[in-house]
Amino acid sequence: MKLKIDLADFEHTGEKEFNVSDAPTKIKDLYEEDADYEARMAEFREELDALQTKMYAHSRYGLLMIFQALDAAGKDGTIKHVMSGVNPFGIRIHNFKRPSLEELDHDYLWRTNLRLPERGTITIFNRSYYEEVLVTKVHPAIITQSQRLPEELTDDLDTLWKHRYKDLVNLEKYLHRNGIVVLKFFLNVSKKEQGERLIARIEDPTKNWKFEEADVKEREHWHDYQKAYEAAINATARPRAPWYVVPADDKKNMRLIVSQILLTKLRELKMEFPPADAERQKELKKLIAIIRKQDEK
Repeated sequence: MKLKIDLADFEHTGEKEFNVSDAPTKIKDLYEEDADYEARMAEFREELDALQTKMYAHSRYGLLMIFQALDAAGKDGTIKHVMSGVNPFGIRIHNFKRPSLEELDHDYLWRTNLRLPERGTITIFNRSYYEEVLVTKVHPAIITQSQRLPEELTDDLDTLWKHRYKDLVNLEKYLHRNGIVVLKFFLNVSKKEQGERLIARIEDPTKNWKFEEADVKEREHWHDYQKAYEAAINATARPRAPWYVVPADDKKNMRLIVSQILLTKLRELKMEFPPADAERQKELKKLIAIIRKQDEK
């Protein structure tokens, strides 16, 4: 089953200017009913598991999936539903929250660089180094007070942001040159839908643990965050490391789109299972004979 959409509608490569106000938060349903959605996701997972197994055996490529979004956009659920059923041996998931004191003692890319993909694996960043040009841009005191940079580097914040955008572009260029594929997702949720989800977290005792009072305070900076995302995407989107701006008001649509983008990228990779030469084949056949003799005992 193929989705009746063009994934290019969500892809931003930097060739055209991205305007967050033009990006939809909801589109027409890509599934007919819940059963259709579940069937599509099951099909996606089966192929994803097969491709990831081949990727692990091939052991040449790595793949980094970055999920960025405002609170309650659905990052956790998307990761859970898209990757469910995939052999966990080849999956790494890292959730980056507020930097620890140890992390603040290092450069801002240190903590994420430690978690970059191994060859043969898919690594998922739930938030990422992009926090350093998003939340820090909305709250610049994080830069000037918490990160303890030399004063001459924080006197001109406009220049600092430009340098950081350039750092991130260069990092992703470096990863590309080393066989690491980068997929970046901005889960684009509307303010109204986000508000309803936050209320649901308060009203449902089983979801209270996901709610923080700070989430409500951050909503006051909604437009600042929209501008920060727009600037980051325009500055760092490249054909080798595009941004995918995915409508997030409908979680099922969002998961289907993310699944399709991931599968499309994996299909493009030139991967194969390591071949066994003639000598190896002979050795394997001998082992078959040994196993059969063992079963006769």
